[in-house]
Amino acid sequence: MHGLWRPRVLGAWKVPAAGPAILAVNHTHNIDGPMVLGVAPRPVHFLIKKEAFVGPLAPFLTGIGQLRVDRHAVDRTAVVRALKVLERGGVLGIFPEGTRGEGDFASLRAGLAYFAVRSGAPIVPVAVLGSSERRGRLIKGLPPLRSRIDVVFGAPFEATEEMQGPGAGGTGRRTRQVLDEATAHIQKRLTAHLENARRLTGRSATLE
Repeated sequence: MHGLWRPRVLGAWKVPAAGPAILAVNHTHNIDGPMVLGVAPRPVHFLIKKEAFVGPLAPFLTGIGQLRVDRHAVDRTAVVRALKVLERGGVLGIFPEGTRGEGDFASLRAGLAYFAVRSGAPIVPVAVLGSSERRGRLIKGLPPLRSRIDVVFGAPFEATEEMQGPGAGGTGRRTRQVLDEATAHIQKRLTAHLENARRLTGRSATLE
């Protein structure tokens, strides 16, 4: 990542130095995941769509600890493997919007809330900015070589920190109400982090 582009990493020290953590990353370009993998201060195990595990890329992704997931069904194997990452005190990476899009955290799936509530692991918001601004001249599907891409890590927070009653305090309860409330809280925190990251980096929303 550092050889092909010029990543500027802000707030990496906010990622907990030890123990389980979940990186919640916005997603506008296919390069976002590899970029976070390349600059994060700890090894990250991303949940990656099964369609990416093709040819020689499949054993490579598996070898570096990435987790294959079927986005079109309840993939219990992927869920169990992701929870084991957190149980071992590792870092799980998730694109909470479920797929590549505007990258503004406007529509979150319940998966992030489920893992956070189930494990009690803190969520670290991550904003990747600049990956989709312009297309490269040599390789149209990638950002221009040596262009600047910003990766901004935010302060960790608990999914249930604003909740009252059953499910509060990371008890692990996973009722629909608990997950819905946790998802709403997570979305608010992620959106605020994205806005702050844009201010810090000088990148406007219209560019992303």
